[in-house]
Order: sequence, then structure tokens, then C-alpha cells
Amino acid sequence: MLLQSTRRFSAGRASGTAAAAAPSWAAAGRTEKDHLHIPPVSHRFVGVVDELVNRVVGDVAGRPKRTTEATRRLVELGLRRPAGETVVFSDGERLLLLMMRDLYKRLKVEGEIDADFISEVIYGGHYWAPKWEMSGLFHDEEDDPSDVHFVGEVLDMWSFIEGAYERLDEKEKARIETETKPFGRDVRFDGFDGNNESSLLGIAKFLVNKMGIFEEFRRRDLNSHFPTVDMYKRMLAVFAPMEKSLVGRGLDADQIIRILKARAYGEESTEDGE
Repeated sequence: MLLQSTRRFSAGRASGTAAAAAPSWAAAGRTEKDHLHIPPVSHRFVGVVDELVNRVVGDVAGRPKRTTEATRRLVELGLRRPAGETVVFSDGERLLLLMMRDLYKRLKVEGEIDADFISEVIYGGHYWAPKWEMSGLFHDEEDDPSDVHFVGEVLDMWSFIEGAYERLDEKEKARIETETKPFGRDVRFDGFDGNNESSLLGIAKFLVNKMGIFEEFRRRDLNSHFPTVDMYKRMLAVFAPMEKSLVGRGLDADQIIRILKARAYGEESTEDGE
């Protein structure tokens, strides 16, 4: 069956601008989560919560002190960190966190978050500590939208290539292998380099494994173990004009050959792909 003609990842490319809305490849109906609104709480409610918290929070004054020179220097370093490197909880969030701590203890929940640690952070004002203790949660890393767009374009291109290649007969596959050595024998998406392109690799894995987009790549490692960005850019330069003509049909053998040649030789396409 031919691949669907709908372009799954080309939102904004025709105009040369980044699309503000989710690209066309994304599943329909996906919307950004609304911000959680916490209504003001009454003084009576606050008093009840304070009483509840005071009943379950134990005295931590007796905890053994860590007096090694290394720890002292680490603490001093932590206290010198910029304010932007500390976590910030609103008053409402503090109440909710302490209430969750109470529930954890009453229900004997064994989760990944140390509720007692969070309560001590709040009571002691140690808002630098979560950045150290839970660096995987409290970090400032954020995917670059241009990287997300690029990864989606690459996945989309390889989805077309692999789907078309599988439909070819053995004679056409043999011709591709001969004309595009050494890339024509196993026409398959290699992924991104885990050492030098880890951000792109992470985006690709999230799109495929967590969001369920491009499921044909789901059971793959997606780590190419060699740099790929320049290669994929050359291939996209050839594929992009072709994609405009893929209405009701997939790539043919000649088009696959041109794209694979660009992988190695940097062919620039000036044709419309028809």
C-alpha cells in the first residue's frame, strides 16, 4: 500500500518559517496542557493543614551532622549558586507538597521522590538542594524547537525511503545497490550519533517511543554511532522538492538513488521530483 500523501512533518517549511502550532505529523487533537490554577485558600483551611503537617513532621534536629571538609565546601558552593539555579515553590505548592508527604506516610507509599527530603527543603529554606539531589527533575535543559523540526523532517524522509524501498522488486533493489554503493545494500534509517548528537537522538526516541509517531522505527536502537547531521541535510535538500510530488504515490527507484547519492556526494536537487 502506498504511503499516505499527507505530509506528516512539513508544517511551516513551505513558507520558510517555523510553525507556531503542532506540525502536521503530530497526532490530531494533541493540545498543550492548561496551566494548573490553584484557587485561594481560606485561613481556616490553612489552619487545618498546618495542624495536620505539625502532627506528621518529626523533629529533624537530631540528625547526624556531616562535618567533613569536602561536604562543607560543597555546601558553601551550593549557597553561592545564582538564584536561577534554585527551585521555587509558591505558597500553594508548598501546602500541596506537605499534604502529599502526609499521604505518603499514611499510605506507606514507596515512590521515587523522598517526601521527607522535600519537607525539610521547605521548612529549612534549602531550595538549592533539590537541584543537587534530583538533577534529572530540576534542570534547565530544553529541546531547541529547530532541532525538533529537523529530527521530524529526517524521520519523515526515512519513512518515505524505507516504505518505498520495501515495495521495489529485486531487480530495482539490485540497481540501487549498484548505483549508490556503499549505502544501497541495506537501505535503513541509522538514527543519530549518541556521542555527538545526543540531543537529536533523545528527541527521535521520544517521538518514536513515547509519542508513538513513526512507529516503524520503534524497535530500533536509533544510535548511529557516527555523525549524521550533515549527511541528512544533504539528503533533505534532495528529498524536499520530491515530496511535493508524492501525492497518491511513493518514491520510485530513481528518486531513492538520487537521495542516497546525496548521502555520500552532496547532490543538490534542482528538479521538482516528478
